[in-house]
Amino acid sequence: MVSLSVGIMLSTSLLHALPEAFESKADPRTLFATLLAGLLAFFLLEKAALLRHSHHHEGDGHHHAHGHDKREAGKAGWMILVGDGMHNFTDGILIAAAFLANPELGIVTGLAIVAHEIPQEIGDFIVMLNAGFSRVRAYIFNLLCSLLAVAGGLLGYFTLDRASGLIPYVLVFASSGFIYIAVSDLMPQMQRRATVRESVPQVLLIAAGVGIVLLLTHGH
Repeated sequence: MVSLSVGIMLSTSLLHALPEAFESKADPRTLFATLLAGLLAFFLLEKAALLRHSHHHEGDGHHHAHGHDKREAGKAGWMILVGDGMHNFTDGILIAAAFLANPELGIVTGLAIVAHEIPQEIGDFIVMLNAGFSRVRAYIFNLLCSLLAVAGGLLGYFTLDRASGLIPYVLVFASSGFIYIAVSDLMPQMQRRATVRESVPQVLLIAAGVGIVLLLTHGH
């Protein structure tokens, strides 16, 4: 899924979303500035998340009061839920913007988000179980967080439909997120598997991801 996600996310952003945005009447310099701002924003968001994570583990190795670790794990679980909910809400807005710009772009944008979200949601589910959530409770809260994407999609559709001038900038910002996630998070994971036996399937799956996007947008 990681390798497939890289192919889908990079081809969606570089071959479709960005060209769609730059073919609009928006100022190219402003669009490039939006791309830069998006890349830096995702870097800072990830940095903030890592700093919070390291802060929660600063005291590891010291004696804590009874129940301290359980309370900290519970906090981590709720933080995952809040962050995931906000992320899904934003994804809904991005998908709506892509569909308003071009239905084919909406399909591949949705596919790119799904390809990345499936492994992430599985990871979040495991974190919530480790934080003390029951399987049923973790599933229900994960489902509720996922439904925020629908809320974001509806808000984005009705808002951007009336302010269509914002669509190119939303597409560029979405592309900055796809590019950052693929290059900064996913590709380094793939580089840890450096043998030929592991690298060949990675390259083939990246190519498959690009091929899927091209197939879905054939004739555009």
